[in-house]
Amino acid sequence: MTTPIDRVDAALGMADRIVSSLSPESLTEPSLCPGWSVGFELNHLVGGMRIFAAELSGESAGRDHHDDWLGDDPAAAFALAADLDRAGWHRPGALGTTIRLGFGPVPAPMAAVIHLTELVVHSADLAVAAGRADRIDETLCAQVLDTMRSMDFDAFRRPGMFGAEVAAPPHAPAHRQLLAYTGRHLIGH
Repeated sequence: MTTPIDRVDAALGMADRIVSSLSPESLTEPSLCPGWSVGFELNHLVGGMRIFAAELSGESAGRDHHDDWLGDDPAAAFALAADLDRAGWHRPGALGTTIRLGFGPVPAPMAAVIHLTELVVHSADLAVAAGRADRIDETLCAQVLDTMRSMDFDAFRRPGMFGAEVAAPPHAPAHRQLLAYTGRHLIGH
């Protein structure tokens, strides 16, 4: 049986494949999130990973989500965040804790689903924006999409989170269906 931690591990692996393929030039390209560049979205992803890792370790992240987490070496910043994130989820009893998110405390199993969604959606965003969709794990995207469809996802459709679902072609790859479900407009990508 696949655990929430196994799925987070798989998402971190997908994110690593995508982030390691980003060129410095791609960081200035627009992302699929309106008003964001690929670099800003990568910083958002790394910040979220560091905040989750801190919560799981019972520590303070020491910074806000959109502070500069990348510094001069985005790849190294991502690698550190991934190591800390993975270590946090693998701590004994991690799934028995409560995680404080921006909207309140959440039991760790639900927080793992939220974190998994963030990892997969933002990684897929980065891959599509940078022309590296070949690095996306389609099976993982399909699993996340199924999970999102099975819950009351409309609670997360608000500014700063996810937009209204947009149409995706019926035979589109899972990552494109997932991104359309989360309100990403893929025209031109």
